[in-house]
This record gives sequence, structure tokens and C-alpha cells, in this order.
Amino acid sequence: MLSQEEYTRHDGLGLAALVHRGEVAPVELLDAAIARIEAHNPALNAVVRTRYEQARAEAAQVDRAAPFAGVPFLVKDLLATLAGEPTGSGNHLLAALPMPVDSELVRRFRKAGLVIVGRSNTPEFGLTPYTEPRCGGATHNPWSAAHSPGGSSGGSAAAVASRMVALASGGDGGGSIRVPASCCGLFGLKPSRGSTPTGPGLGELWNGLAIEHVISRSVRDSAALLDATAGADAGAPYAAPAQARPYLREADTDPGRLRVAYTPQPLFGRAQPHADCTQAVEATARLLESLGHHVELAAPALDRERWELDFVSIVAAQTWAEIEQVAALAGRRPRAADFEPATFSLGLLGRSMGAAAHVGALNRLQLVARRLAPFFARFDILLTPTLAAPPARTGSLQPSAHELRQMRVVNALHASWLLKALGAVEQAADKTFAYMANTALFNITGQPAMSVPLHWNAAGLPIGMQFVGRFGEDATLFRLAGQLERAAPWFDRVAPGY
Repeated sequence: MLSQEEYTRHDGLGLAALVHRGEVAPVELLDAAIARIEAHNPALNAVVRTRYEQARAEAAQVDRAAPFAGVPFLVKDLLATLAGEPTGSGNHLLAALPMPVDSELVRRFRKAGLVIVGRSNTPEFGLTPYTEPRCGGATHNPWSAAHSPGGSSGGSAAAVASRMVALASGGDGGGSIRVPASCCGLFGLKPSRGSTPTGPGLGELWNGLAIEHVISRSVRDSAALLDATAGADAGAPYAAPAQARPYLREADTDPGRLRVAYTPQPLFGRAQPHADCTQAVEATARLLESLGHHVELAAPALDRERWELDFVSIVAAQTWAEIEQVAALAGRRPRAADFEPATFSLGLLGRSMGAAAHVGALNRLQLVARRLAPFFARFDILLTPTLAAPPARTGSLQPSAHELRQMRVVNALHASWLLKALGAVEQAADKTFAYMANTALFNITGQPAMSVPLHWNAAGLPIGMQFVGRFGEDATLFRLAGQLERAAPWFDRVAPGY
């Protein structure tokens, strides 16, 4: 029988290698994962639904030559669908509605040999940088039970950081892979727009802002799984450029001398960066210099206020569309009682947008990449702190009691006009970007961006560093990530008690 010590000292590819060599059977890996979930999930609430018996049947049939043969895996409970099972999305209506088919990305996960042991927690519709849904409850950070693991892929990050699984899926529409990776001391890459499939039930996600991939303990797991899942599926609206060679090889390739710009100042929002984040980015700049890179203090010119408002407007419109879709699936009209107050208020705000305003916001955001192109012609990489502050305390980012009362009045009256009068878009933008100041810009541009776990503060909380590359040049990020992993290893740095 595989020991817990043996199970936790490997990444996903390491576990698969045990299967490839015939040293363990896939069901032994599954038993080890189940034991860790049962031991640690009651305290963390990272896994909201298990599928142990289905996983046992699937483990018995897994292709033992697949790259991740028999490796236990969690799928975020958002976007990705499993045939005959709900995708709850942090919402009580969806939690009871089985989906008809596997999504294409899930099919590719299975083909890669992954065994899906359960679904990981997410905020309702993946809307917040913390994971505290009313339906499912808050997920806690393994590094500190009093702190959030981030969001919206917080359940996946907490599960990987506590070593329930070696890697787990995530989606990133404003930072939702990178934020929890930063909060939990993990590696998280948001690939270039169009890298991973969205079908068969979806076209582009959030008007192209969102994409799915994974959160992992090692760089090579992220690279190898992107090798296994990348590429357009039938009917895709667009696709990222195909990689020249496997990303797994890139992770072992020296990046050469890169031109790196760095800034401690937030790209969005008005809050001053936390001292821990400033110190961490300065230390990272020195590390890059020691590795031979050209490093320069610089940042792109940004029309930040306009882009922030446009981003929130697009997300609000998408939220109302999702509210209508969920209500229709449940056979009812949209009701405030079926959604969290903040979700429904944001949706009402989106409903109030005129068509011309919506298209105007989309058109302006589509030009952002062109505005940033000259900067990324000068530099290969932009370095920032992933977040403007260390991991937030659980509950601290939730709406205040006054805000909730205001939302409930607006929601009861369907009074979107009142939201406009109260400046709700501006308030939402201010609150959102005070914390996740550096991630959403690259959902707008579609560029690849990764959070790398290079620092921990005096309180023992992780501080991730974000690296951004040019569109379609994910290989450059994997080369740099591999170099950083070798120069400043993090794999064996584990949260106390896990």
C-alpha cells in the first residue's frame, strides 16, 4: 500500500511515473488521495462534492501509458462539466442539476490519465477573489485557517496546498488561477487566450476574458497538462498559436537573457501596495538580475479608470446572462432569493446596460492589447506582485452589513436605476481592484501570465510574483518558471500540519 509520505512527496508526473514503472496501481493513488481528503477537508472545505465510487471504476480502466496515468485530480465546480453530474458554480439551483455531457476539457483531462476524485469549491459564478459561497461555505487557507485561499479557484488551491492532490483545475477570468496560487504558495499559469477548449456547450468565456487550466505544485505538471489539453476543439471561435514544441521541454530549457520590466505599483486600483509585496518584488528583481536578465523599473501607460469600469461592466452583463440561464434551466424566472445578494445586484447592473454601452465597453477593451503592444516590444516580461496585499482574512472582502442591506432593497425592487444613482459600477471597481490590482489587465489583453511562489512574509503567508509575457509566447514563461524553480525551489515548502 502506498504511504502518505510517498504520495505527498511527488508531483503529478512523479505519481504517474510510479504507475508507468508498475510500482503502484492507479487505485492505490486514489486511496491515498481519498485518505487525505477525508483527513483534511473537514477543516479546509476545499472539496464540495466527491465521486469516490465513480473514480474507482475509472481508475481501474485508466490508460497506464498516459502522461498522468492514474493521478487523482479535482475539477473546479465551475464551467467544466461531467456527464450526469452537476456543475454547481457555487449556486444552490445548479448544485441539483446534472449536466448532459463531459466538456471537451474534461475529456482531455481523462485522456491524459487523470482520475477525477471530486469537485473543488468556488464562489458563486466565480465572481470574487475569495471563496466563501453561501452555497457550500468558506474554504480556508492551509497556511492559516483565518485567511482566504483566494478565488475563484480557492478550493483547488487549498486542496493542492494541503496535498490532497498534486494538481487541480481552475479558471481565470480576472485572476482566478493566479490569485489563489499566490495565496496558497503554488504555481498557477493563465495561458494565452484560446489555448484550451471551451466546448461543446460554450464558445468564448466572458467575452474572451476567461480561460481554464490548472494550479499545481510544480512547473512541469502545469506544462505537461497544457501539452495534453491545448488546442481548439470543433467550432471554437478562435485559437491561440500552436506551440512549436512541448511545453514540458520548455520548462527544462534555459530562457536566455530576458528584458524584464518590473513595478511594485498597482496596475489597477488606487490602493498603495502592501510593504510585503513591494519587498517581495524588489527581491525578485534582484534574483532575476543574478540569473543574468536585464531588469528595469518600468510599467506600461494605462487608462486605468476607463478600463476598470469597462471590465466591471462586461462582467456585470455576463452575470445577468448567467442568472437568466440558470433560472431557465431550473424552470423559473430570475429571483433574488436564488442567488447571493451581490451576484444578483451585479446582474441587475448588467441588465441595465444599453446595447450600445455594452458594445462600446467591449470595443474599448479589445484595443487594450494594442495599447500595451509597444511596451511588450521593448520588454519580454513584466513582473509585478500577483496581489496588492498578502492573503486576506476570511470574510474581510465580503460586502459590509450596510452594503448587503442596500443590495437587498435594490434586488427586491429590481431597481437597477438605483444602482446607477449610487455609483455601483465605480464602487464595485474600487473594491475589486484594491486587492486584485495586477491580474485582470491580462485577462483583457489575453496575454499569458503566471503566479510563481517565490516569497513568504514574516507571518508565514505566501506572496506570489506575477510574470506576464507576450500573447502566444507561453513557452517563454515556462522557460523562466523552470529557471526560477531551480534557482529558488518551493516544492518542499509545505503548510504546517500538511
